[in-house]
Amino acid sequence: MKRTRWGILGTGTIATKFALGLRAADNAELRAVGSRSEATAEAFAREHGAARAHASYEALAIDPEVDAIYIATPHVLHRENTLSCIAGGKAVLCEKPFAMNASEGEEMVAAARSAGTFLCEAMWTRFLPATRRVQELINTGVIGEPRQLECDFGFRTELDPRGRLFDPALGGGALLDVGIYCVAYARMVFGGAPAEVHSSAHIGETGVDEQSAYLFRYDSGALARMSSATRTETAHRATIWGTEGSIEVPHFWQAQELLVNGERERHPYEGNGYTHEAVAVGEALATGARECAEVPLDETLEIARTLDQLRAQWGLRYPADGVDS
Repeated sequence: MKRTRWGILGTGTIATKFALGLRAADNAELRAVGSRSEATAEAFAREHGAARAHASYEALAIDPEVDAIYIATPHVLHRENTLSCIAGGKAVLCEKPFAMNASEGEEMVAAARSAGTFLCEAMWTRFLPATRRVQELINTGVIGEPRQLECDFGFRTELDPRGRLFDPALGGGALLDVGIYCVAYARMVFGGAPAEVHSSAHIGETGVDEQSAYLFRYDSGALARMSSATRTETAHRATIWGTEGSIEVPHFWQAQELLVNGERERHPYEGNGYTHEAVAVGEALATGARECAEVPLDETLEIARTLDQLRAQWGLRYPADGVDS
C-alpha cells in the first residue's frame, strides 16, 4: 500500500489531534510540519515523529517530500494557506470552516480545479463510522423519509476578548466554530440546501455570536431545528425523525454509538477519530480523485453560503468579508 506523505501546516491543538490520528492510519505517514517559528516546528516534529520541520508555511507548501497538507491554522488563514499549497502542487485537506465566507471558498475551489489538485474540507464528523452508518440508514429507508432533525452544539467557555472564539478578526463566534457541525449534519440528512432559513442570535460584547438558534425548512416540508453556543453548555445530540422511525446520535460530532428505533448500535472509530479522514484522503489520492466523496466541494460551498445567510440575518460581518458594496 502506497502511503500518503503528510505535512501539517500549523502546530496548535487541532494539528496535534490530526498528528495523533495519522499514527493509526495504515496508508499515511507524517513527513513534515510547517510553522511560523523554527523552534515550534522542530518541537512539534520531535513530538510527533516528523522527519522535516519548516520555519514557514511557504516552505512546507513546496516540500518535494510531501504529498498532502493538512491545514490547521485559524479560520482567517485558510484561504491564504490553501492557495499557497495548491500553487505548490499539494493535495489539501483544510480544517473546517473551509473559509471565512462563500466567496473565499469559491476562490479556493476554483484554484484547485484549475490546477487539477485535490482539495477537501476536513469535516471529520462526516468520515466517522457512526456517521457513515447514519447515512446508510437514511439511504436504505430504515426510518422512512426524514422529516425532522434536532441538533445542538454548545459549550461554556469564559469570555476572552482577545481569544480566537471572541475576536471578529479571527472569525470568532459559535457558528463557524461549532454551529457548522449542525449545518453540515442537516445538509447530510436532507441532501440539499434549505429553502427557507430563520434564525436569531445573541451577539456578545466583542461583536460575535455567543449563541444562536436556527430553523431550516426544505422543499419537501422537512424541518431542521438547530442551535450553537460558546457560552452555554448543551447536549451535543442529533435526533432524526422519519416517517417510519428515528435515529438518535449522542455527541453526534464525535459519535461512536446510535439509537436506531430505540436499539443501541456501537460504531467505534480508529485512533482518535481523525484517522478516518486521513485514510479517506489517501484512498482518494490513490485513485486519482480530486475531491472526497464524503465531503464534495460543491456541498462545502453550499454550506458556506448557508453560513453566510445566517450571519447576514444577524448583521454579523467579519473584517475578512470586506466592505458592503
